[in-house]
Amino acid sequence: VKRALVSSSNDDGNQKLYAEAPDIIVPSLRPYRSRADIGTWVRDDAIIGYLEQRLNKYRYAAIGEFHLYGADADLPVPRRMVQLAQQYRLYLHAHSDIDAVERLFRQDPAARILWAHSGFERPGEVRAMLVKHKNLWCDLAFRTDHVAGGKANPEWRALFIEFPDRFLLGTDTYVPERWHYVGEHANWARAWLDELPRDAAERIAWRNGETLFGDMLTRKP
Repeated sequence: VKRALVSSSNDDGNQKLYAEAPDIIVPSLRPYRSRADIGTWVRDDAIIGYLEQRLNKYRYAAIGEFHLYGADADLPVPRRMVQLAQQYRLYLHAHSDIDAVERLFRQDPAARILWAHSGFERPGEVRAMLVKHKNLWCDLAFRTDHVAGGKANPEWRALFIEFPDRFLLGTDTYVPERWHYVGEHANWARAWLDELPRDAAERIAWRNGETLFGDMLTRKP
């Protein structure tokens, strides 16, 4: 593992990880004080105070991963979150459908969005979004459809080769039990990455993440 973009609910766990391994952990601020906030945060004004307090105290590379769908993206709390990301020059790590991603870009056309799980969309829809939005990147966490028979799915393989600088490998260790499978996941990922040209495979595996987040915690605020 070169680096890992990590968030937690609440952020204290994230800060403990960063303190233990600042050369590996890249903190992202999740707008959840607990996992219970997943379904309510978009209408909870207290979330803004929580985000502002953490942003004033700690350094981050992104805000997210957050769950946000459709017209909810235009509610006041998500809108303020987008403004904070713009103010602090942070990426938005969005577990969102296409509609919400489009709304985020309408709020801030210069936003930089990492689309969690590539929106769980099919390759054609992902491609259309990548063509339309130059500041959109896709992670592959918790997806399996880009692999067929242990090899890269042909549709996805074509997309990876067309956009080698727009995808990032991910694990989505959203519960502690999934940490036990990180090694297994790495072996599985190496198998399908070997089906890609070396440059594309290296970019997706780690170089893109380094390009996006490598200097964000060392630069001046």
